[in-house]
Amino acid sequence: MSGRKALEYYVLDVFSNESYKGNPLSVVFTDGNLKLETYQDISREFRYSETSFVYYSTREKALVVRSFTPTGIEIDGAGHNLLGAVCGALLKGIPIFEEQNESEPFVIMNHSVIPVSVSFDLDNFSPVVQMHQKSAVIKSEIPTYRIAVALGLKIEDLDVNSFVPTIVKTEVAHTMVPIKNSQILNSFVPDNQLLIQISKEYNFEGFYCFAPAEEGQEHIVETRFFNPIIGINEDPATGTAAGPLIGFLTQKKFTKPDKEYKILQGVKLKQPSMIEVMNRDEDILVGGSSIITMKGELYV
Repeated sequence: MSGRKALEYYVLDVFSNESYKGNPLSVVFTDGNLKLETYQDISREFRYSETSFVYYSTREKALVVRSFTPTGIEIDGAGHNLLGAVCGALLKGIPIFEEQNESEPFVIMNHSVIPVSVSFDLDNFSPVVQMHQKSAVIKSEIPTYRIAVALGLKIEDLDVNSFVPTIVKTEVAHTMVPIKNSQILNSFVPDNQLLIQISKEYNFEGFYCFAPAEEGQEHIVETRFFNPIIGINEDPATGTAAGPLIGFLTQKKFTKPDKEYKILQGVKLKQPSMIEVMNRDEDILVGGSSIITMKGELYV
């Protein structure tokens, strides 16, 4: 490999403490920023929904994270891309919070400071990371029939008596789409071109479809997420959508503030993921575990 540089990488399953469940994320460890084309080439090679690149900045005294989709789009937001990156750095033993004097640890993504909280699951010897998202902002509603047609459903399949499809934003704007039950939730195949058309028309990204859980379940809702406008046909776990959803549900009095809830996602993809969420006065917490499933080297 003369003249080529080796970069270590992990593949972590995020929002899970079991391998081959959750949302797989490649985390590449670098010494600093790479060329844009290098980020894009590596992300395309991995072909996961997102690939995160991380390094510790002595100047910023923080972990710096950049994330790209396989189509080469750099993304914002505190989702599985950030949670997995932080877990990967901690599992690698990088002292990413040691030099920080602030009472609240933080990482940097796209020049923005993102607060995080970290604890450890002693049963699984793995870090549990909570990302602090901004409070949810409720934006415009979208006609139910438009969403139903794009998802290949009938209007009555959407639980319009309690909720209507609504754009909500914490870090990234997504549309919350109510579905009557989990059986319908896991039955449909959406029309990606229609989803993209609606996304462009109303200026948001993904569609977070949610159905209330049956009594006795540890999760409050089950979800599926579609974001074809950035090349993600379906995602097994989506932190940037889970935050807006708990904000939306709390504002609609379906859930209570300052109480932790769990969101189940990825069942249809056979990659069940559990996302922990809490709506607080000043922010929204989105968190969970990650586990290393693969590790290796790549060459640039």
